[in-house]
Amino acid sequence: MLLEVKDLKVSVDGAVILDGLNLNVGRGETHVLMGPNGAGKSTLVNTIMGHPAYKVERGSIRFDGKDITHAPANERAKAGLFLSFQSPEEVPGVTLENFMRTSRVAVTGKPVRLFAYKRELKEKMDGLAMDGEYASRYLNVGFSGGEKKKSEILQMLMLNPKLAILDETDSGLDVDAVKIVSQGVEKFKNPENSLLIITHNTKILEFLKVNYVHVLMDGKIVKTGDSGLIDRINESGFQQLAASGAV
Repeated sequence: MLLEVKDLKVSVDGAVILDGLNLNVGRGETHVLMGPNGAGKSTLVNTIMGHPAYKVERGSIRFDGKDITHAPANERAKAGLFLSFQSPEEVPGVTLENFMRTSRVAVTGKPVRLFAYKRELKEKMDGLAMDGEYASRYLNVGFSGGEKKKSEILQMLMLNPKLAILDETDSGLDVDAVKIVSQGVEKFKNPENSLLIITHNTKILEFLKVNYVHVLMDGKIVKTGDSGLIDRINESGFQQLAASGAV
């Protein structure tokens, strides 16, 4: 297993959000996490990434064979974890290119060859239909919603993590932008890395082979299945799925 989450109980400001959650993600696998609003999906991914506002009350998180339950976020990033944010932040004063280069050095611990890096960055931006001038603009400042999401996928492609977590990366995107973003995700995927995708819009999944679909309700995963589970959710909804005996 690349990621092992066992009996996880998490609270935020004293309120328990996750309680007894289990999740395993193997190398080379693509997992989809679905559930109603407020079920705890974003709480789970923020906890996996080590956000300090989320307190682990019980359970453990192991990544690539190591216990990271209480490791700081920067150590998790260096280990190969990546999170694409649902609402990317704007960072005035730091250009997209400089942010990407600094991030790569921080994660890999290796110096960047500037010419090769610039060429790679341009190739990745072209593949996402991003105007090259965005590289010299402050990170996400003045970017449209679609460009911000493309910027997130660009960071994923440049950092090449072991596990990429996409938290509703497709939200707010039009059909064309979803297609471009999903193709970028497809280019990232290989037999050695893994994906955990949180989504309400299954359009982004059309270009990917989904291995497992999980339904998160009331703080724990209540149902796991193959990609066919997505159709059942779209047809009947989460509550009916739970009422039919999924819990």
